[in-house]
Amino acid sequence: MRKVIAYERVEKPVLEDLQKKHDVRFFKNIDPKTDPEFLKHLHQAEGIIGLDLPVDHELLENAPNLKIVSNVSVGYNNFDLEQLDKRNIMATNTPGILTDTVADTVFGILIATARRIPELDHFVKDGQWDQNIESEHFGIDVHHKTLGIIGMGRIGQAIAKRAHFGFDMDIVYHSRTRKPDVEETYHATYASLDELLTQSDFVCLITPLTPETEGMIGKREFELMKKSGIFINGSRGKTIVEQDLIDALTNGEIAAAGVDVFEKEPTDPDNPLLKMKNTVTLPHVGSSTHETELKMSELAATNLEKGLNGEKPPNLIDPEVWKQLHKGS
Repeated sequence: MRKVIAYERVEKPVLEDLQKKHDVRFFKNIDPKTDPEFLKHLHQAEGIIGLDLPVDHELLENAPNLKIVSNVSVGYNNFDLEQLDKRNIMATNTPGILTDTVADTVFGILIATARRIPELDHFVKDGQWDQNIESEHFGIDVHHKTLGIIGMGRIGQAIAKRAHFGFDMDIVYHSRTRKPDVEETYHATYASLDELLTQSDFVCLITPLTPETEGMIGKREFELMKKSGIFINGSRGKTIVEQDLIDALTNGEIAAAGVDVFEKEPTDPDNPLLKMKNTVTLPHVGSSTHETELKMSELAATNLEKGLNGEKPPNLIDPEVWKQLHKGS
């Protein structure tokens, strides 16, 4: 039986199925750099499946038999692709499945922030609603406003769909390439990043984390936004400078923010964002529904099985690795 490491979030039915086929060791809440049992099995492992395991030079030096790493995630910033490519190790992810679920979450955060839903929920539950509410508790409309989307991939397009057809919003977007079909379908307008920031009532960041996007939204960008603007981060925590967001909210440079991601996760309990009334904060749950998590685990397992069996995984991140593995065959 092949040795496989399962790390963190692999849904139980999928894990049990894998355990019938392979020698699977499941690890959770351990330090992969120091845990002796993990390192012991890593040395023998041909496959890894899981969430957020840092697959870097140090790990790969301890994994001489590794053939494939399968992320239970669409993101893969935990992979050092250069090191994986160097060793001809296949890397896979799970795109597509979580698109609508994440778009639902991001749009939910947007509405919750605009209408101050978490804050007013506490207001009622704390027994403070003892008379008709005053304007100090009012939120702002979402419908017929301008939504700026930074990153127009699958999830960005799903957000645009909800905004255009559901809320009659004007869509402005910025991405590496123009999307004529998106512009036609959702009446979206392509703009530079600066133009988007100055025009939008809501700014939604939904880019992957790459060396190019790390820290792309900071002090300068928040200053370009409307003072009435609301910023939503549904990408990764490190795509923004978190302290600059805190400062922008504190100084009134923007009106509010909703975030599902943080620079450090889990975030520190003393993070100022958690104390602000004009923020909505979630614990990175964009794709976390029972249905979607199971589908992601199933697809990750399919990627893993294909790779272990010498077949091309359906969601190979770098096809060049496959070409190298089968050069001359």
